[in-house]
Amino acid sequence: MKPIVQISLDVIQIEEALETARMARRAGVDWLEAGTPLILAEGLRCVRALREEFPEVPIVADLKTMDGGYLEAEMMAKAGATHVVVMSQAHEETIRCVVKAGRDYGVGVMGDNLGSACMIDGAKRLEDLGCGYVIHHIGYDERRGIAARGERAPNPLDQLREVVAAVSVPVQAVGGLSLEQAIQTPSYGAPLVVLGAPLVIDSDRFQTAGGDVEESLRKICDAVHSQTVDR
Repeated sequence: MKPIVQISLDVIQIEEALETARMARRAGVDWLEAGTPLILAEGLRCVRALREEFPEVPIVADLKTMDGGYLEAEMMAKAGATHVVVMSQAHEETIRCVVKAGRDYGVGVMGDNLGSACMIDGAKRLEDLGCGYVIHHIGYDERRGIAARGERAPNPLDQLREVVAAVSVPVQAVGGLSLEQAIQTPSYGAPLVVLGAPLVIDSDRFQTAGGDVEESLRKICDAVHSQTVDR
């Protein structure tokens, strides 16, 4: 499988999200993600705006569904999302409802194992319940809180090989990866590479990071796209 580069638009204004998305597409990014902060700030208007601007580009709506699974997935699909996200900690009926909505509306379902007592079991549960993708995710608050206590924060690479081996669906690693680590994730068997806070987005202010982001993104996309994943 050829690796895919996805940018998480974790900003809080539609215009900034669109500007960042245009830049990302010029640099070679494949998928766009309406990040959770953007959806919370702007609602599904942001998904509609991305779809209108980029009619042929896959759009992930990262609402992190925990309940009301069918309705939330239906709303995101009707707004133009091609992929939706449900949490492994949701009740299994919620996950099943999102999967059913995914089938009914032709959208991919990405299951996120954030907060699972065992990340590997969480990933397997998501696949068993019908998710077509697994997001192996170490949370923002978890990383920052543990680091603030002077301890080593967990990293998605710690168990990425085990998660990949446990499921047959494509895996995405998210949460605190450096640029170099994000580029490496296809070599772990995870073909969906996410770029976002803190790689491209300022993680404290949820604004576009300074510097020549477009050139950095282009180099990252080239490095990721030059790889292959045997899955």
